Amino acid sequence: MLRLGIIGAGGIASTVLSALSAELPAPLRSLDLLVRPGREVEGEALLAGAGGLAAERRVHAALEPFLAQAPDLVLECAGHGAVRAYAEAVLRAGRDLVVVSVGALADPALHDRLRAAAREGGARLVLPAGAIGGIDVLAAARASGLEEVSYIGRKPPRAWAGTRAEGLLDLGGLTEPATFFEGSARDAARDYPQNANVAATVALAGAGFDATRVRLVADPGIARNQHELVVRSAAVNFTIRLEGRPSAANPKTSLGAGYSVAREVLNRVAPVVL
Repeated sequence: MLRLGIIGAGGIASTVLSALSAELPAPLRSLDLLVRPGREVEGEALLAGAGGLAAERRVHAALEPFLAQAPDLVLECAGHGAVRAYAEAVLRAGRDLVVVSVGALADPALHDRLRAAAREGGARLVLPAGAIGGIDVLAAARASGLEEVSYIGRKPPRAWAGTRAEGLLDLGGLTEPATFFEGSARDAARDYPQNANVAATVALAGAGFDATRVRLVADPGIARNQHELVVRSAAVNFTIRLEGRPSAANPKTSLGAGYSVAREVLNRVAPVVL
């Protein structure tokens, strides 16, 4: 079984471990967690809750001892800063990396460095679908020629707290939906990094960061995050809307993102892959 490494000890990492505990056919060979210095206690608590998921479990506060455990697969579950800090070294070390904070790749220089590091290390940079659906169809339709790709993200006002939306709207006083951002996926990922990973995933699967249009909405009439993808192409036209439950640990994050990451792990060990 796999030697698994996880960067981060927050809500997404917790969801991943919970899903793997329920679905893996056999325990992991080892499980290593990389956390920021000072977060070791949280990491130990997360591993303690993982039960019998792995025979060997360790928490690290530095990258070098983490990579020294030779994980077969590393999951980034810690945000854009973690991608900037660790992703290049992980890939160059030859470790496949699943990045959930896809919005970090809106920085073209970082994106180029990670592609180069993956080639140099003989590793793969894996971008899961996260909270959105239809990514397989979008990626397939790209070869036929894309005419329109747009993404609309709707979340309850409290999910936009701590973002630029607070300076644009009275989030606590909204009585009807309010659009506070319209622009490219690149600008959305830059300005709303904790909320626009879906827009970045759509962009990378389809028309690119600058041609993918994004609208972000604070909606007091909904209790859950809503993601809508509209695609027009020479091969297929489709519209898909998903209503995701927000993570209990962080309402800015859709719960489905953690399960999407877990699926990447399960596909590494499953006899049939979907």
